[in-house]
Amino acid sequence: MFWLGVLVLVIGLLISIALHEVGHLLPAKRFGVKVSQYMVGFGKTLWSTRRGDTEYGFKAIPLGGYVRMVGMYPPARAVSEAGPGAAPTRKKFFSSVMEDARAEALSEVQPGEERRTFWALSVPKKLVVMFGGPFVNLVIAFVLLAVALMGIGLPQLTSTVGTVSQCVLPYDADRECASADPVAPATAAGLEPGDQVLSWGGTPVEDWADLQAAIRAGGAEPVDVEVSRGGEDLTVTVTPTMTDRPVVDAEGFVETDEAGNVVTAPAPFVGVAPEAALVRQPISAVPAVFGDALGQTFGIILTLPQRLVSIASSTFGGQERDPNVIGLIGVGRIAGEAAATDTDFGFAGNALLMLQILASLNLALFAFNMIPLLPLDGGHIAGALWEGARRRIARWRERPDPGPVDTVRLLPLTYVVFVVLIGMSLLLAIADIVDPISLTGG
Repeated sequence: MFWLGVLVLVIGLLISIALHEVGHLLPAKRFGVKVSQYMVGFGKTLWSTRRGDTEYGFKAIPLGGYVRMVGMYPPARAVSEAGPGAAPTRKKFFSSVMEDARAEALSEVQPGEERRTFWALSVPKKLVVMFGGPFVNLVIAFVLLAVALMGIGLPQLTSTVGTVSQCVLPYDADRECASADPVAPATAAGLEPGDQVLSWGGTPVEDWADLQAAIRAGGAEPVDVEVSRGGEDLTVTVTPTMTDRPVVDAEGFVETDEAGNVVTAPAPFVGVAPEAALVRQPISAVPAVFGDALGQTFGIILTLPQRLVSIASSTFGGQERDPNVIGLIGVGRIAGEAAATDTDFGFAGNALLMLQILASLNLALFAFNMIPLLPLDGGHIAGALWEGARRRIARWRERPDPGPVDTVRLLPLTYVVFVVLIGMSLLLAIADIVDPISLTGG
């Protein structure tokens, strides 16, 4: 089952990448841009076919993909941009690199097809083309979360009795029941595991939170409890006993005093623990869960440099690792564990974990691609926004149209970003091997 989980992840990742590139491809073609290649993967081409202007195919290394649009860089301006006093060697090197890239981009532009280039698009159309890929990942993540929440459900504590205590013990006792210990109220009343509590003291009960509230409200007074057992409804009388129990705050955390001791208070004790079940959620619950997940993902991206430093320290210095940033090897391991883990909910629990992993992966693809640096989509989006701002300022100041942004000038920075991305990938790969993150905590 472990390798099945890895296989599901690989297939899901490839589909996500392929659809991401479709998000660029379709609007580009719709706006008349000539697209010469649509490829999933990098390296040697394993299979390809040509349809019209475009070659579609798969490459050997399934770690990404690309859509090759004609004319990504605009033609050079007629006025020389070199000035006296510049560093000749460095200037010549970077100029050569930039002009080679420009020449390659323009070599595919056939006479009369200048309007079919990417650089000739209006700013809004450029934004649509470049945002199309990340937007598809956003949609995939939303759909996967919707399927997970509405089709499978989220683990929730129900009103069904999971376990029944045999006796009343202090909250911090670490021992079995003894003959001198008082019998737990639930056992004395005849409650059994599997009983579904329908009402407590006349108060209807829908879930564990309702049951807890009803028990607290009733105190130590005897109450009639209606339960469903084996398809039949019956009523038992339960008399809770008052014992010192930890005080829990509104978020469910146990309160402690200044010395770190657990704060306790007298509370009615019954001696039942709930059964957890997957409860399907309404469609109205999806946006909130999606928004929280997206916010957490952006939070991780915004603090990525610090987190990478922390991961380097944990990998090579023995410190505790940040579990929120992992590479492909780590994601594969977690996917394998998600498929192989025996959950309390059977296959549905495994499927829920896999859907959550794939949704998280697509959210990460969206957020990471929105970083405003080339060669990421966010870099092209930033370039288009700057182009729009320049043109608006030029119109406001009644000056000539400055034309498209010459993104080829950013190639030196692009190469730096590319090297950083490779370094980050290598660091995460080493960390995933040396100090792996595991679902089981091992």
